Amino acid sequence: MRLTSLYDGLSKRRTHGRKALAVLLDPDNLDEAGCRRLLELSETHPIDYFFVGGSLVMTTHQAALIRLLKEHSAVPVLLFPSHSLHLDPQADGILLLSLISGRNPEFLIGQHVIAAPLLRQSNLQILPTGYMLVDTGRQTTASYVSGTTPLPYDKPSIAACTAMAGEQLGLRLIYLDGGSGAMYPVSTTMIRAVRQAIEVPLVVGGGINTADKAQAALEAGADVIVVGNQIEKTPEFLGDVSRVVQAFNTVSDAVAHKSS
Repeated sequence: MRLTSLYDGLSKRRTHGRKALAVLLDPDNLDEAGCRRLLELSETHPIDYFFVGGSLVMTTHQAALIRLLKEHSAVPVLLFPSHSLHLDPQADGILLLSLISGRNPEFLIGQHVIAAPLLRQSNLQILPTGYMLVDTGRQTTASYVSGTTPLPYDKPSIAACTAMAGEQLGLRLIYLDGGSGAMYPVSTTMIRAVRQAIEVPLVVGGGINTADKAQAALEAGADVIVVGNQIEKTPEFLGDVSRVVQAFNTVSDAVAHKSS
């Protein structure tokens, strides 16, 4: 049975003020045992989305990882690709990333042209996503591989205008990312500026390695927060960040109920 439209689900969450948690799994950094441990934890600490992918994906583990997720969880699996070679029809959908913070045509449209026939033949739900790398203290694999300069950390107006342009071009999600191994998360000032500039759902990731940072990103306007590195290092962190999202949604639901 085909899942309810992933985008409709995200839009409905945003309309009702509810937040979501995505866990980014890099096939290069997660073995089967680690994946099974995460799946066990997810039974008591809810996850809304699994994002699978990375800037390189040097191993052949991606297909096996997605298969394991699909066999043991009902959580939607979305590809987070950096290259057309990273497509896998086993997943439920794909964040079709256009790197709008950079000016490298290969990652604005080039890889998309190569992937288009394969995506047309697949059953993947496609979520056109404006991907925006932010400078968070050190060069990340994503910025190195893409050959692009991240957005300045202290220039929220540039981020807001970039996101606005992406929305006007028809992109259906905006993803602010500090990148893997970020020294610090995207600033709340930048998240607020982008949130005020667009209507589409906003995804924020990179450097969210404490419950307080997760809470700050949600309060600033993120609709979906993404955690990855910290989960790989400390799987139990899933409980901390999941509780933050659930608490936020409990309050939001209570306010909505009171208003009605």
